[in-house]
Amino acid sequence: MRRAVPDVFLYGSSTRNDKWSFMRTALRQCPSVRKVALLTAGLALLLGAGGSFVAAGEAGLRTLQTQYRRPAGIPYPKEDQFSRAKYELGRILFFDPILSGAKVRSCSSCHNPGLSWADGQPRAIGEDQKPLSSGMRSPTLLNVAWTPKLGWDGHFQDLESVAIGPITSPENMNLPEQTMLERLSAIPGYASAFDAAFGKGGITTPKVEEALATFERSIMSRGAPFDRWVMGDPNAISAAAKRGFALFNGKAGCAACHSGWAFTDASFHDIGVAKDDDVGRGRLFPSSVKLKYAFKTPTLRDVARRGPYMHDGSLPTLADVIDLYNRGGVDRPSRDPEIHQLGLLPEDKADLIAFLQTLSGQRDQVEVPVFPR
Repeated sequence: MRRAVPDVFLYGSSTRNDKWSFMRTALRQCPSVRKVALLTAGLALLLGAGGSFVAAGEAGLRTLQTQYRRPAGIPYPKEDQFSRAKYELGRILFFDPILSGAKVRSCSSCHNPGLSWADGQPRAIGEDQKPLSSGMRSPTLLNVAWTPKLGWDGHFQDLESVAIGPITSPENMNLPEQTMLERLSAIPGYASAFDAAFGKGGITTPKVEEALATFERSIMSRGAPFDRWVMGDPNAISAAAKRGFALFNGKAGCAACHSGWAFTDASFHDIGVAKDDDVGRGRLFPSSVKLKYAFKTPTLRDVARRGPYMHDGSLPTLADVIDLYNRGGVDRPSRDPEIHQLGLLPEDKADLIAFLQTLSGQRDQVEVPVFPR
């Protein structure tokens, strides 16, 4: 049951499109008191002139800024701490096609920095240039250091466990594990790089995994106009984007799953898209009703550059995605309770897209390293 919000939160005179009425509507649809506090403060910041806010709104504004503020540093696990040597080794391995059977593909083939660390394809492509049988697209690596479970269905427990699977998969990079170790060990430059990163002891699969994971944890979305706005620049984003942010947290309900500075709860939800045997996390938990057809909530950082959308690449544009959520998707027992018909107007949809476009930072300029040979 959603809580009504007393009108004491808001005071002001009506202006174009009756924005105070709009704000009350957005607030009334927030699913929790905490969100109400956040959105009240956010609306004060975003829609600006025309009214005054009670003290609780100002306190909420500080909470909102904290909620969406970018973290100061990257978290590394105790068992795989950062070192410059390990990072540099991982960077070289990430781009080196020596890790594919035919030496034609690398990790960067599916996770291209110029494409926001994805590949822009509706389905992931393997070494034979055919879509993988998983039927899923390549996820971005942006901000993976903050993702507790990886893969669209969460079957990878950490970054270290992700690396070797795609490399050794016959339809992906198609390089047997033993062949990988033999190739790397035969190159003096790699032997020296592994010694520098891990000490003497030869090249092993866990060392390959740790080096790649260390580099991948460094892949972080760049500061965007939205970040400048949250930090206090009122002109960093447009009025349409500010209205879109109000919708995002209110009527559209996007923030229920796309929360925090990375705009993801890192959890799994059925949003009414998948069908038939495309059951997502339900494959790992076949007795769970709620996890059937559930897939990872992707980050929205750089989202305007990362089409097509959904786990299966089935929606070409952000407008298509918003239309899906507006309809509510397939109604079934597993569908997340936050998914329902929204009643968004054409101008609402345009404002949401304007907001989502503010989440794109400067493009990464990444030089391909020199490979040891």
